[in-house]
Amino acid sequence: MHPITLSCGARTLDLSAPVVMGVLNVTPDSFSDGGRYTERDAALRQAEQMLRDGAAILDVGGESTRPGAAPVCEQEELDRVIPIVEALGRELDALVSVDTSTAAVIRDSAAAGAGIINDVRSLRRPGAMQAAAASQLPVCLMHMQGEPGSMQDNPHYDDVTAEVVAFLREQIAACERAGIARERLLVDPGFGFAKNVQHNLLLMQEMADLQSLALPILIGVSRKSLFGKVLNRDVSERLPGSLAAAVMCVERGAMIVRAHDVKETVDVVRFAHAVRESQRESQKELS
Repeated sequence: MHPITLSCGARTLDLSAPVVMGVLNVTPDSFSDGGRYTERDAALRQAEQMLRDGAAILDVGGESTRPGAAPVCEQEELDRVIPIVEALGRELDALVSVDTSTAAVIRDSAAAGAGIINDVRSLRRPGAMQAAAASQLPVCLMHMQGEPGSMQDNPHYDDVTAEVVAFLREQIAACERAGIARERLLVDPGFGFAKNVQHNLLLMQEMADLQSLALPILIGVSRKSLFGKVLNRDVSERLPGSLAAAVMCVERGAMIVRAHDVKETVDVVRFAHAVRESQRESQKELS
């Protein structure tokens, strides 16, 4: 069993039921909302709305990780992220996750009041593991082959789900060796990261296999190109597919659903959880 509560710096995250993480990209080039929230006031307004809509966490990103994205220099990422992290904590009392792979951003985000480190590279950049250990914050480890700039060129797996689980197990062990306690870890299978359509569909079908890691599972499926390819929908038309996938992932054990469309996602996550709990109660009565 994964922890029911997660200590996130000065705040605590209740994971007795699945929660929604709102996406707040302070980048000019993110695939869905790039450029919309680079200004402090616009970011705060969007954050405030997501909290009203039921987001339990706000995930701030200063480096786009969309397919084909170029790396951002350390100082530019710091300049984008740190003022927003400070403002979200000070003005909105929000639990903030920082979507970063960079050691300096991990260190400065923790000092600025962030509560979670969300790293698509699973702490594999130089110094990231040490910075995360020193932060004492929870860390989400995500599966990805290669780098965003080239990850979709020709991804290959013999058994995608087994390889994702094996990779995450290895990174969990590496974190523990570096002094990051297991109870501070979360895992993310990395939908859309170095995976083609069939990889993503099979991984979603078999996602319950991640529960063998006995850690909270975070998933990000919001507005992914998967829905464009399967449903022939533009980014602006991918909400129905995103919601359907969120429900499937909650049914298979996801506890944190990362989403752009918070209000709608909160509703489907709560309903999926209610159905799952009803089933558990029925099973208890029968036994």
